[in-house]
Amino acid sequence: MKEKVLTGETPTGKLHLAHFVGSLRKRLEMQESGNYEIYILSADMQGLTDNAKDPSKISENVFEVIKDNLSIGIDPSKVTFFVQSGVPELTELTTYYMNLVTLSRLKRNPTIKEEIKQRGFEESLPVGFLTYPISQAADITAFDATLVPVGEDQIPILEQVCEIVDTFNKIYGETLIRPKYIVPENNSARRLPGTDGKAKMSKSANNCIYLSDDKETVKKKIMSMYTDPFHIRVEDPGDTKNNPVFIYLDAFCTDRKKYEELKIHYEKGGLGDKIVKEYLFEVIEEILTPIRERRAYYDEHPEIVEKIVKEGTEKARKKANEVLKRVRKQIGVEYFK
Repeated sequence: MKEKVLTGETPTGKLHLAHFVGSLRKRLEMQESGNYEIYILSADMQGLTDNAKDPSKISENVFEVIKDNLSIGIDPSKVTFFVQSGVPELTELTTYYMNLVTLSRLKRNPTIKEEIKQRGFEESLPVGFLTYPISQAADITAFDATLVPVGEDQIPILEQVCEIVDTFNKIYGETLIRPKYIVPENNSARRLPGTDGKAKMSKSANNCIYLSDDKETVKKKIMSMYTDPFHIRVEDPGDTKNNPVFIYLDAFCTDRKKYEELKIHYEKGGLGDKIVKEYLFEVIEEILTPIRERRAYYDEHPEIVEKIVKEGTEKARKKANEVLKRVRKQIGVEYFK
């Protein structure tokens, strides 16, 4: 029997390179293996938790995110794409799970705490945003997912999902499947920094290279990337450990011998930033060129994308309904035959 996989994104904007190495690349690999039943979620309802006053930001990006997935080679005949708001069963599951989590536990979640700080919510924190891990638990358990590919920053969310599953099963009997998370094997891919050197590539920080960026834009962003501020002259020894250019090369470069040679040369001194950045541009372009070509097709045929998502959402709803019936029966809220 195939293992079930739940993965996806919040559609607050187009996807970037951190998404690619964090989960998209693994998603594609799992698809090609043929060993997994994969559900890909466009989490529009979760996106609204901090964009309720600007809903167009979400609605305008739902199909853009799906197109990013299709552009990297995800095959709709092998996976199921769906929109969160099109599966109301997820909302009911979220409501049941809310009763199993304390407010203090939600506030202690490291990922949520960090994102609240980044957004400056303070006392204006939306309830929906705080309950993000509960909604995530509904998304995952609704499809009996056993595996969830994530970036390193999402691990605390998955740990809390497992807590919810354990609590439910302890109270109501073995009903839900406890998922496992998968993080990239390459350490640099787990949390790709922004082009400005900040800890995380983020749309809001404007430090991203998007999968849909054109060649000229990508080159401009790479050539202006933050490097080692103390590597002033070419002959100066340089730092590669905290240098975004080398972190990107570690995450994307398939020619490991060339990568190691550049790394040794830079650390010893005698290698300029320009040469390293130009090589990084070559590496990234090799990845992005076929992605752009596929995306152009879907940009020209939006009706195909809409059909893929509509049919996938209908399929996803049937599966989620099966799990919801199981949950309702265990809780004891099935009153009518």
